[in-house]
Amino acid sequence: MSNPSLAVMNLPVAREVQAAVESQRALAAYLTTQFETQRIQILDDKNQAHQVELPTSALRLLVDILAELADGNAVQVVPIHAELTTQEAADLLNVSRPHLVKLLEANLLPFHKTGKHRRVRFADLMSFKSERDRASEQAMEELTNQAQELGMGYE
Repeated sequence: MSNPSLAVMNLPVAREVQAAVESQRALAAYLTTQFETQRIQILDDKNQAHQVELPTSALRLLVDILAELADGNAVQVVPIHAELTTQEAADLLNVSRPHLVKLLEANLLPFHKTGKHRRVRFADLMSFKSERDRASEQAMEELTNQAQELGMGYE
């Protein structure tokens, strides 16, 4: 992926957050439709309306993006087929790059080399993250059950 825009991302300012809140609410109402596409209108700088037809799946993604912006988060769209550097992959997992490299070398996460550089497919990374999160939740649930069985006061 090697995306230079990662370094240029900015958090939304107050006006953008407010616009995201309002537009997310307005657009979310149209997600229950069974139509494959939706038409929205956009006003240009001369206040002229232009109709744009969007796939409903893109509208869902737009609502998700607006929800993140409304929470004050920066957002970046990454194609599922994208390849990430080890640093980008580590950033998405919220781990250090050396730790990610250890995961790769232990064959816990698939990767390939481009020259001497390791690359991780975004889809593989998200699958690994999902499995890691699921295992973490399961471990937390087991600890909770054990604490309750032992009467440790966590009820």
